[in-house]
Amino acid sequence: MTRITAHRLRRLTRRFGRDTSGLALVEFAFAAPLVLSMGMLGTDTALMVITHMQVSQVASQVADNASRIGEQDVLTARKVFESDVNDTFIGAEKLGENIRIFQQGRVIVSSLQRNSSGGQWIKWQRCRGAKVFNSSYGVEGAGATGTSFAGMGEPGRLITASAGTAVMFVEVAYDFDSITPLNLFDNQVIRYTAAFNVRDNRDLNSLYNSTPAAPVARCNVYSANRP
Repeated sequence: MTRITAHRLRRLTRRFGRDTSGLALVEFAFAAPLVLSMGMLGTDTALMVITHMQVSQVASQVADNASRIGEQDVLTARKVFESDVNDTFIGAEKLGENIRIFQQGRVIVSSLQRNSSGGQWIKWQRCRGAKVFNSSYGVEGAGATGTSFAGMGEPGRLITASAGTAVMFVEVAYDFDSITPLNLFDNQVIRYTAAFNVRDNRDLNSLYNSTPAAPVARCNVYSANRP
């Protein structure tokens, strides 16, 4: 009885040895984690690239729009109102809606001008967004007197304003969130700047307000909603 059982066992073992019906499943079990990880890495990388492009577009559009705003009277220097700046932020909100630009980021608009000494001066600065982020290149009032404030931007590539005009300098900072469990790029800060010279003869004396007064987008307020 024992000899017969041993013989059957050897036959069964040889049979199982020749059976490859589960080989693909075993190979898939080993390869699946690698394939899934590569897929998630590709997804996160693609999203990161697209988000970079969108944040860059927001910075460029805000700077371009801010360079055009103001009352429409062509006979006098155009006054810029708080409501005009707020409208510019609304445009940024529409463009960056799918990346939640104001929930996860912050947009800073600065009016770079020349002071009475010929130096550079941040005449006014307005902000919107829930991200806690201050301008990397100066706050409102920087360079009001003297010539020590050289301009805005990276050293060696400073943006400066010419006499009698202004440059709309925009900074955008955005917290990237991965959409896969890898979290490879999670919480990386995407930053872009853009600058446009104002397009028309602009009243540079002040940023005006209307009656009734429009909300002021102060840079000490961190909110995704309209100021």
